[in-house]
Amino acid sequence: MSFANKVVLITGGSSGIGATTAVFFAKEGADVAIVGRNQTKLKRVTEECSKNGKTPLVITAELSSADDINRIVKETVEKFKKIDVLVNNAGFAVTGCILDGKVLDAYDAMMSVNVRSVIQLTTLAAPYLIKTKGNIINISSVAGKKVTASAFMAYNVSKAALDHFTRGAALELSASGVRVNGISPGPVKTDFFDNIPTTVDALSEITALKRVSESDEIANMILFLASDKAKGITGSDFVCDNGVLLL
Repeated sequence: MSFANKVVLITGGSSGIGATTAVFFAKEGADVAIVGRNQTKLKRVTEECSKNGKTPLVITAELSSADDINRIVKETVEKFKKIDVLVNNAGFAVTGCILDGKVLDAYDAMMSVNVRSVIQLTTLAAPYLIKTKGNIINISSVAGKKVTASAFMAYNVSKAALDHFTRGAALELSASGVRVNGISPGPVKTDFFDNIPTTVDALSEITALKRVSESDEIANMILFLASDKAKGITGSDFVCDNGVLLL
């Protein structure tokens, strides 16, 4: 799957799924723009991309900031003159439920990044994607399809909203030849779990296969959906959860 002369913009590109995806696209010849906050981690991803392909454009930004999101698209287009693929990968979880009084704070924080930033980036990137007949991949979660612990209610809501936005965007942009798809992983071995009260290995028990995924499993799905091999796929959601939804 060559992506030579393609421009790929990836949010949450400093670690985990986003970092692996950036390296995979670089290996396939793409010009990659990676967005993140941790400069040390971004430097490591940059070095890995450079060893395998072209040196990426690094954009340090906060996805809770509308001004930063405007700058992400502006800097990408200034550098590469176009956008072929947008990977909305950034997202996070904080806990909060109704009875502890923290659910609204959790909701406001996560909807800003997990949903609003995706909508804004999609809106800004759409004119460029129309020109290139490009596509968008949104990284969601099986949490948007399953009621889990009460403390993660707001996270579940944010991912359910993202799934519906993916379908709505796919319908609207289909007339312009732009495909939009989603991927819903279950537990994946990333630093996503650094800030929540559980470990990724413990979550193997909620899967039918009794395992959690590696980042490369999701990255491979992203590259497939971004490629011409998936040219007939839009508005779809691909679950890679080791059987979480079966239980």
